[in-house]
Amino acid sequence: MQIVNFLLIGLGNLGRRFCEVLADKDPLLQSRYGLILRMVGAADSRGAAHDPAGLDPAKVAQLKQEGGTVADYPGAGRRGWPATDLVAAVQADLLLEASPVNLKQGAEPGLTCIRAALERGMHVVTPNKGPLVLAYRELHALAAAHGAQLRFDGSVAGGLPAVNIGQRDLRGAVIHRLEAVPNSSTGHVMDLLADGVSWEEALELCRQSGALEGDGSWDLEGWDCAAKLVILANSVLDYPARMEDVALTGVIALGVDELRAARERGECYRLLARAEREADGAYTLSAAPVPLPPDHPLGRLGYGQMGVVFSTDIYGVITAIIDEPDPVPSAATMLRDVLDIYS
Repeated sequence: MQIVNFLLIGLGNLGRRFCEVLADKDPLLQSRYGLILRMVGAADSRGAAHDPAGLDPAKVAQLKQEGGTVADYPGAGRRGWPATDLVAAVQADLLLEASPVNLKQGAEPGLTCIRAALERGMHVVTPNKGPLVLAYRELHALAAAHGAQLRFDGSVAGGLPAVNIGQRDLRGAVIHRLEAVPNSSTGHVMDLLADGVSWEEALELCRQSGALEGDGSWDLEGWDCAAKLVILANSVLDYPARMEDVALTGVIALGVDELRAARERGECYRLLARAEREADGAYTLSAAPVPLPPDHPLGRLGYGQMGVVFSTDIYGVITAIIDEPDPVPSAATMLRDVLDIYS
């Protein structure tokens, strides 16, 4: 039986649900993979907890579900203990980094936590887009220099293994075109608008369902879609893309009349991330709302669905779609990445 001591940073939608998944899957991990995942530390925005003997993931999830903080974990928690200090001080084999994206604040604290973990030789698994968008090449070089692995399949399109398919299953191919709908909330908003719902009503319905957080600008202005395209470009296309390389048009620039006219034509608008390969091997990158006909591989995506299409030279056209009505599949990608490292 292999014991892996890990730290978990971020206990929001993904981190909390990962704790629930781990509590549920622990017997399977032991019987099928001979693996015990022991949480020796965890942190949220209000503090942290540390116990070398292990924190109970079900207890951590309960604290967060009740609106509390892991800093209140009995006998192990401390309010005001920063995640960065926890990663720098505690001995562990693995870091799971699931803090908020925070691109406007330099992707912190995620970026500092990931750097520190890799420098200490820890493997890192993260669904956090921010550090990868800002420092993809640096972090991979750091991992290689310290003999660590950096996995991030959950950073694109929730539970859909878009990165894994592109990196593993399309080896040896040239990808002429990549198209993805890596964000389901914007499609839901556009569908509601096409149904005749007002902007205000559409946004409120999406907030109530959990599809949008805060004012929704990260999604609606297209930043989330562009960030995921940057990650796909770097990881799958081996193209050193940055956010400024993406021609970006958000959903908020789209007129309601356009959405309703597309519906009448049998088309549906989706915020589409696209990479087109040019003759010189470079890629043109865009993220924009596009009317998709029903015969397009992504033209029938419904609520909670995301997808990716790879058009290749030797493997034909490969499409993958996920139906993700809640954040559990996104959280479970961390388990998938951990198993890739240890099993």
